[in-house]
Amino acid sequence: MTTDQPTALASSLPAPRSAPGQDPAVEHHPAPRRGFVAKAFGITVVLSAAGSGLGLLRDLLLARYFGANQGTDAFLVAWTVPETAAPLLIEDAMSFLMVPAFALALVLREEDPDAPDPVRQLVRATLPWLLIALGGLALAVALGAPELVELLAPGLTEPDLAVTCTRITAITVLPFGVAGFLVAALRAHHRFTAPAGIYVAYNLGILAVLLCFHSYLGVRSAALGVAAGSLLMAGLLVGPFLRRLRQGPPGAGRGRRSRRALVLMPLALLPVAAFTLTRQSQVFVERYLGSALPPGTISHLNYAAKVSQLAMTAGILICTVTFPLVARALAAGDLTAARDRVEQDLGQAAAVVLLGTAFLMACAPSVVSLLFERGAFGPHDTAATADVIRVYSFGLPAQALIGVMIRPYFSLRPVVRRADDPGTEDGRRRLLDWYPAAAMVFGLGVTVATGLLTTPGFGALGLAAGNAAGITTTAALLLHGLVLRGIPLRLRRVLGGHGRLVAAAAGATVLGTAAAGLAADPLLSTLLGGLTVALAFAALGTGLGAREVRGPVLAVARALGPVRNPRTVAEEGKRPHGR
Repeated sequence: MTTDQPTALASSLPAPRSAPGQDPAVEHHPAPRRGFVAKAFGITVVLSAAGSGLGLLRDLLLARYFGANQGTDAFLVAWTVPETAAPLLIEDAMSFLMVPAFALALVLREEDPDAPDPVRQLVRATLPWLLIALGGLALAVALGAPELVELLAPGLTEPDLAVTCTRITAITVLPFGVAGFLVAALRAHHRFTAPAGIYVAYNLGILAVLLCFHSYLGVRSAALGVAAGSLLMAGLLVGPFLRRLRQGPPGAGRGRRSRRALVLMPLALLPVAAFTLTRQSQVFVERYLGSALPPGTISHLNYAAKVSQLAMTAGILICTVTFPLVARALAAGDLTAARDRVEQDLGQAAAVVLLGTAFLMACAPSVVSLLFERGAFGPHDTAATADVIRVYSFGLPAQALIGVMIRPYFSLRPVVRRADDPGTEDGRRRLLDWYPAAAMVFGLGVTVATGLLTTPGFGALGLAAGNAAGITTTAALLLHGLVLRGIPLRLRRVLGGHGRLVAAAAGATVLGTAAAGLAADPLLSTLLGGLTVALAFAALGTGLGAREVRGPVLAVARALGPVRNPRTVAEEGKRPHGR
């Protein structure tokens, strides 16, 4: 499969400009302000945490109002639509395509601000077609809901309810796609507040409808809430996007025609979409195999996944901020800066996720009891969900690392390129476009094989084990693929750092499990286990020399009191008068 037949945008772009006295071959791209990453990360963390907290409240209300039964199973099958659309159209495929595209447009704008604005060209060339495609896809999902439900969960006990909910949630396809496009544009412009708030708006919409209509509409109220929340999500972004679009160069569109064309490569989206859909197919496998298990199994898997993914989401938040920086570096041809940033992201994501994994493994029963065990959600549901969480957790580090690695991978072949970019139609490069999808297909095969072998004897635990095995296989393949793509990762350094973090997490899990078992009260058990895991992970990580742990620990120590640098102390006697 090739990405031939490019469509040139209406206007072309000028050659790079250089400062007086500067070598024209050296392009200058201004770096973000000092402290930009920390500030953007802080904003993203706060708003993402708020969105996750509201999402957790949403799941708590679902458990309280409807428990874990055939009704919630029917809704969760319908929720497969927004669960698939959200990563495809917001965080994954749309982001992988459009952040690098907007990054390249911004680089070209910086090279010649008097030329026609490439950002506006990009919007005009892509947004209308996107709206048409999204509208058609939403209509197709609604019309094909009966066949979709039969395909996803043939053993479902209430298929009619699932069909109704699926037709309601089909609405989300259009606003999710619009939101993903606007999020990519704003993040490429280094604007993170509104994009970070979309899940706050989304979950507020769900909660409002759920609270008002759950007693009248039953689980259908959750489906209506999902549709309403998606509309709020897109509406939140329209204003900030239009403001950024109007703040382009004053002379944009009125200057001379440029000598180079910005080229749109429509078929470049196919490998990205294939990867994202294949990745989401793990959920399809769980729904399909879980539908033949006792009622409530799909719900236990869902609640376990939602809790487990909190740790994974926290781990890749830093990539949300740094992805535009990586894309800008790659658009400017600076592979060294991109490599350093990716290696740092891999280490930081692994540290956060492994800390969360250790906590979940140590405290899963008390966490589930504390969050869900009320109303229709009983002790049996707590035990089943906690067991699934512990098995799921083995795959969380791989989930986070894939989220880090896939961004720079696809940034090297964005949906737009310079017309004079040499080698972009190289056959090997086109073949490598499909490497992530192939790696995910291989991992999905591992998931299916493991699930089929283990589900008869272990039920939901077998499905969770298949998920962890498959995603870990894919992560290992993608780490190699990133090097093949041209980003010269220092694999020995990366893997050595991860090994130290895994050792620290394993020790923290053992100690945390012992501490959590000292108390019967869920809240006290969670606090004891969590505090023990955090302290043990910090101590072990620092002792083992893990940079991602040692740095923050020393920073906290310096903030709490004076810390003497051993090297400075040793050198004092060699300096006159101890200076």
